[in-house]
Amino acid sequence: MTNILNIILRYWQVITVLTLVTITMLSLWPVATLPAVPGSDKTHHFIAYAALMFPVALRKPRYWLMIGILFIAWSGMIELIQPYVNRYGEWLDMAANTGGITIGLLAGLLIKAQYID
Repeated sequence: MTNILNIILRYWQVITVLTLVTITMLSLWPVATLPAVPGSDKTHHFIAYAALMFPVALRKPRYWLMIGILFIAWSGMIELIQPYVNRYGEWLDMAANTGGITIGLLAGLLIKAQYID
């Protein structure tokens, strides 16, 4: 486990940016119909944003809290833009995103305290 954590700690910025770009592209890519995927849409939002926040929380840079707030604002902007790209913007999606960010933060901080500090 520590090898994976060391990789995340070392490349946390790259991982975070790639995750954010992927979330943004998947959220704003115009589609005629959404693909059928297992699980709830809200679960997918929750997991994606937890994965986005986890490397930041694990590394805990100087402005980690501001980064988390930026991610929440970013998810809100995506929800506002989605109706203009043939998607559905839902505030419950933003709530799932915020929950994911919160859990990603807590998981990162707990794992950091357990395995790194």
